[in-house]
Amino acid sequence: MLTPDDWQAIGLTLKVAATTTAILLVLGVPLAWWLATSRSVWRHPVGALVALPFVLPPSVLGFYVLVALGPNGPVGQWTQAMGWGLLTFSFSGLVVASVFYSLPFMVQPVLTAMQSLNPRALEAAATLRASPLDRFFTVVLPLCRPGLIAGVVMAFAHTVGEFGVVLMVGGNIPGVTRTVSVQIYDHVEALQYGDAHRLAALMLAFAFCVLLVLQLVQRRATGPRP
Repeated sequence: MLTPDDWQAIGLTLKVAATTTAILLVLGVPLAWWLATSRSVWRHPVGALVALPFVLPPSVLGFYVLVALGPNGPVGQWTQAMGWGLLTFSFSGLVVASVFYSLPFMVQPVLTAMQSLNPRALEAAATLRASPLDRFFTVVLPLCRPGLIAGVVMAFAHTVGEFGVVLMVGGNIPGVTRTVSVQIYDHVEALQYGDAHRLAALMLAFAFCVLLVLQLVQRRATGPRP
């Protein structure tokens, strides 16, 4: 059976993942559209910056987020000046770090879907005098639904599985920043292998379900093989 601390960590993890995913939907989808359509010289540098978490060690990203949010960092100084205090070792800090770390997992599937759009659909909407905003919401988003679903699932699942970034920025505060991955680490450190195994098995089942959902979404988008 899972311990009360395990359930507390699961609840906090789901809360962080849901909040992060909602923010990434608002930020990541317009960013993906800009990357798909822009001819700016900044498109490739911004694309590389977004994709950094794919190759950057989580501890490195977590360290720089920690410095930025700390008392001497630019964000930390700003939040203190606004009377909000520091975001480090708090739920808000976890969300900020998670947004940066999971951003490419939202942007890349949506970007791929947007780049594969048939331009004739947008041209047809333009001939009907639909504004760019109307075309985005009535043509682009519906046609990119599989990519949007994949992005939401991947961003949520990736946030659930975070360890290095959340430990660096949030620490290990029960009920505040102790997520499932940190809880498993605590069980192993305390030689509580049975508790660690049960929680890890739950994460394994969750990861399997995520991959299964993604395959079903992809199959539905591409259609069954003949």
